[in-house]
Amino acid sequence: MANIIPFRAIRPAKDKVHMVVSRSIAVYSRRILNAKLETNPYSFLHVIKPDHFDKKKSKSIQLFKKVRAKFENFCDEEILSKDDNESFYVYRQVKPEGTYTGIIAGVSIDDYINGKIKVHEQTLTKREKVFEKYLSICNFNAEPVLLTYPDQNRIEQVVETVTEKEPLFDYSTPDRLRHQLWSVDNYHNITELIESFGEVDSVYIADGHHRSASSALLGKRKRKENPSYTGKEGYNYLLAYFIPESQLAIYDFNRLVKDLNNKNVKDLISKISVHFKVEKQNSIYKPTCRHEFSMYLENEWYKLNLKSQEVAVSNPVEGLDSSILTRYILTPILGISDLKTNSRISFLGGLKGMEGLQKEVDKDRAKIAFGLYPVGVEQLKTIADTGNIMPPKTTWIEPKLRSGLTIFELK
Repeated sequence: MANIIPFRAIRPAKDKVHMVVSRSIAVYSRRILNAKLETNPYSFLHVIKPDHFDKKKSKSIQLFKKVRAKFENFCDEEILSKDDNESFYVYRQVKPEGTYTGIIAGVSIDDYINGKIKVHEQTLTKREKVFEKYLSICNFNAEPVLLTYPDQNRIEQVVETVTEKEPLFDYSTPDRLRHQLWSVDNYHNITELIESFGEVDSVYIADGHHRSASSALLGKRKRKENPSYTGKEGYNYLLAYFIPESQLAIYDFNRLVKDLNNKNVKDLISKISVHFKVEKQNSIYKPTCRHEFSMYLENEWYKLNLKSQEVAVSNPVEGLDSSILTRYILTPILGISDLKTNSRISFLGGLKGMEGLQKEVDKDRAKIAFGLYPVGVEQLKTIADTGNIMPPKTTWIEPKLRSGLTIFELK
């Protein structure tokens, strides 16, 4: 079961929402970030990055205090304001590739601690602790964790009822996305959602493993410091966006390697042919099934099919195409064993397609590219259910959520 709660969100003013809400700061180049901060005084990026133009950068604790101060400044200026009533929120994102509709709620950290919220990615303790300190000082959570759950008719009926009404927000952004937000403050609908999610056996983190772990760390520490806590305090919950499995989009996460590890093309293909059937293609090629890969090298596209005798594996992680590529090509042939630290490899999200891979190689930013078939939702769930961890950069998951749309207080 998933224990969810409605909450009083802190939201942007309706006339400014399109200027306030931002993408994750990690996606912006320095040039674009400079431009946004210079030209838009309402951007939530000012809250996230209050020292961006300072000559001397702040250390973490000092920086986090500045984040809190800027957040309070936005509230004082009524760029942000708190809702009067506790609500769930239905958020819809419409983009050329698809439409995503889900529910924003608080979810108990106990569900994470007890394993009801299932993980498929390993987190770094150092990052967990840094973000836990951030949450502790800033006292708010501005970007929800993306969770997925098996489709439920009762939940879908509430969503359909709510979205028939006028939304709180309905705006578009320059990246051709439409964003809509509805509040769920009707007692019947709130009760229906709480009961329905209570019947869900497990939910799965699609994106936001570090944020989840840090929220749990904060909650456990606060509980120790406050033995008389009631369980209703904000630090007992993490901010989450629940989306049904049928709407979750998992794209391929492809690989680029800077060199051929002192091998020529003929030698490289000969070594790859030990485990794969290699076929040259006449044009750009995208894998069409599991255990099939594409390769772009010296203006030529190739299809790589894993030979049948190599398919049998002992656990679900070994059967992932990202694991197969590492096991048979990246490590033994190209000399890359640690994908997290090796500077010779980079990654490209599947939304940029095979064309994006070709562009990187043609511009000499890489020597060779590999395209992968995307992981399925059932594969992700199997790995999480069996307590396994996916290799780095295995999934590119949509939707990507915004910061500053529904802010959750941790007091």
